[in-house]
Amino acid sequence: MEKITGLINAPFTPFNKNNEVNYEIIDKYAKLLVNNGLKGVFINGSSGEGFLLTEKERMKIAEKWVSISSKNFLVIVHVGSTCLEQSKKLAKHAQEIGAYAIGSMATPFPKIGRVQELADYCAEIAASAPLLPFYFYYIPSLNDVYLPMLPFLEAVDGRIPNFAGIKYTYESLYEYNQCMLYKNGKYDMLHGQDETILSALVMGGAQGCIGGTTNYNGKELVGIVEAWKTGNIELAKERQNFSQEVINIICKYRGNIVGGKRIMKLIGLDMGKNRIPYPNLTEDEEKNLKNDLLKIGFFERCNKF
Repeated sequence: MEKITGLINAPFTPFNKNNEVNYEIIDKYAKLLVNNGLKGVFINGSSGEGFLLTEKERMKIAEKWVSISSKNFLVIVHVGSTCLEQSKKLAKHAQEIGAYAIGSMATPFPKIGRVQELADYCAEIAASAPLLPFYFYYIPSLNDVYLPMLPFLEAVDGRIPNFAGIKYTYESLYEYNQCMLYKNGKYDMLHGQDETILSALVMGGAQGCIGGTTNYNGKELVGIVEAWKTGNIELAKERQNFSQEVINIICKYRGNIVGGKRIMKLIGLDMGKNRIPYPNLTEDEEKNLKNDLLKIGFFERCNKF
């Protein structure tokens, strides 16, 4: 299968004042991402509060993103849920509407404890959309499914015809590199940690990445890849270090899903509040967040329309 190159964004789900999905703003959202060098979106995942959306909402969000996206702007639909039948239904729907690919993290409940069980789970979902590439979304910090990914690749190799690779959101660059090397790079290993993009480029030979802070800091993160490609290592390092400063700040404000989503409002695209049980920022916290970002010159370097 063709491998993804460049940075894919994991978008937030925009809500209005009534905490309903704001579908109308997605057009403007997409233009912001394209203008800052992003190559596509991975929708309804962790950044998009996918597990807090109804099945109907997830389908409608997918339909909206596909309908407004050009052929060159990839739409990958996260279909994971705690119900396998729902995941299969969402996968089938993604294929019907013309999405580029589907992906799924391991269900957080019941917890999958063995590699073979995970392979079985992914096989069921992937078979529901056989014409689309399927990516496993490895993010153990969210679902507590800490399983070795190299044996997982061995378990799915030759079993799942449309298995494309892994969105790898974990700290082990060693394991990431070993997966990259599996059968001479057979599978697409999408790097999923904005904190270590440069390290993945240097050590793992990453070609594609899926990020969350790309929502508002995508221009700098795309710039890391561009600087690396041209051999300007010092510029790549500076951009990576700046991006880590941004991440250090959002960590003070409940991470990307909460703090990062509020940054979108500060750069001119109000995504609304997070759904319960996420604890939203207070007005004072939002002011402090803005002041912290001003101190590092964020608004001169952030995504712009």
